[in-house]
Amino acid sequence: MPLAARLTGPVRRVLNPLVLRVAGRWGSLVVLEHVGRRTGAVRRTPLMAFRSGDVVTVALTYGPDVQWLRNVRAAGGCRMLLRGRVLALGPPRAVPAAVALPRVAPVQRALLRWPIRCADYVELPVLGGR
Repeated sequence: MPLAARLTGPVRRVLNPLVLRVAGRWGSLVVLEHVGRRTGAVRRTPLMAFRSGDVVTVALTYGPDVQWLRNVRAAGGCRMLLRGRVLALGPPRAVPAAVALPRVAPVQRALLRWPIRCADYVELPVLGGR
């Protein structure tokens, strides 16, 4: 089980609101904007993501059974604030770590392997951006 999955409650209540203030401006911290499947409410989720050409790879640090991923799959896409740009993204597709990790900078790759122990990744095609 990824380390982050064990800390879900405290992270969501305390850390996520703080991270949302700085995410999306630089580095690999991004803000994913998606629509709730049942409520239709717009949700903002901080994530670790990496762009490589026309694809954004997202590390599933909480594992593959997360609400934001279900919402994005149901909607067929989402928007993401990445390095100051808003990107329109298509439907996510699971990719193995062997495909995802080479797209990640060495220091972040090491963190994803340990202590985070992230084994699951998805990629989303970039459909457009401003």
